[in-house]
Amino acid sequence: MPFVKERFIVPQKIQAFLFVMRTLNCTQGQSQRVLAKGRLLVDGVSMSNRGEDIEGEVEIVYFKPKSKGLTPLFQTPDFMVFEKPSGVLVHPNTMATPYSMLDEIRTLSGDNANACHRIDMETSGLLISSKHKKAETTIKTLFADRNIKKSYLAWVDGKLTEAFSSHEPIKTSNDYTTSKHKVYIDPKGKLSKTDFLPLKYDKKLDATLVSCHPHTGRTHQIRIHLFHVKHPILGDPIYGTTFATSDAYLDGHITESERMINTGASRLMLHAQSLEFDYGSGFYIESKSDFDSMSDLICPKEDRCFNTLEE
Repeated sequence: MPFVKERFIVPQKIQAFLFVMRTLNCTQGQSQRVLAKGRLLVDGVSMSNRGEDIEGEVEIVYFKPKSKGLTPLFQTPDFMVFEKPSGVLVHPNTMATPYSMLDEIRTLSGDNANACHRIDMETSGLLISSKHKKAETTIKTLFADRNIKKSYLAWVDGKLTEAFSSHEPIKTSNDYTTSKHKVYIDPKGKLSKTDFLPLKYDKKLDATLVSCHPHTGRTHQIRIHLFHVKHPILGDPIYGTTFATSDAYLDGHITESERMINTGASRLMLHAQSLEFDYGSGFYIESKSDFDSMSDLICPKEDRCFNTLEE
């Protein structure tokens, strides 16, 4: 469990934020965040007064990384690139999250290391993380300014034969009563662009391996663009399936066999394949995973029964 609660004895009065700084070997800003989130407890009660003195027995709840031994695919003194497995969060979304990529990142490089971009939990592939705060700021700026080129691989439903681009604008949903889609295509949405190149068609599976090149970084951009052209990514539990299936998935009530039949695969068949950027010098980093062969995770064509829903 990455978040732990530990007891400490404070032998003499000291300001709360100073105690947290010295105990966790962190910056003043990090200490103040611990207090702001109520993670310093006195007599079992959270305290948030940063300047208040404390003495005696206290408890601190803090992130204590626990590695599973995942090593970087590539690293420099400033950053690391990991092959993130499908099903693993980048950051813990609650204090009860048992494991995330942050466990590996901070085990290797300490509390100032951090992931620098988002990858959906079920998407596998390349994840870049900083080793220190200055590198984090630089890399996040590169992403914000669209100076990092990314490519993905996806196994999609049906046959695609020609390269194409999607320029459909994307809008965030705020109504999940009839659809669990987090985003949808809308003329009032944000400008978005993705280029797609079919690489291989598997007739037996009725599935196409597609290379995807996003030029913008909207939430679920590749997923919604492929769904919009009626070739949803296989295994997608949100786009390209029924409301009931999406609801069951989000509630954690879907079985493995139901997932296979109703979404077309046992996981989201999307993989972050490459990163290209300048950081002092030029870098091109490509995944070593054989995503092509992961087609064995796809449900046979004759057993699939999911629906490509209208938006």
